[in-house]
Amino acid sequence: MKLKTHKGLSKRIKITKSGKIKKRRAFRSHLLTKKSKKRKRKFAKTYTVNKVENQKIRKLLPYGKKNK
Repeated sequence: MKLKTHKGLSKRIKITKSGKIKKRRAFRSHLLTKKSKKRKRKFAKTYTVNKVENQKIRKLLPYGKKNK
């Protein structure tokens, strides 16, 4: 039986060639006046997901590249 891909998640992340998962940081959408410039700069960058989150994401994206 085919497994279903979680479409909401697949639109929010990117799997690199080496198999790492890149994701945008949260808290960048609104209420930015109270946040420091340094903090807002960090929100702009993408980051690689940690080991625990990585395992959860792999279950939701069964056909992602380098899926073990």
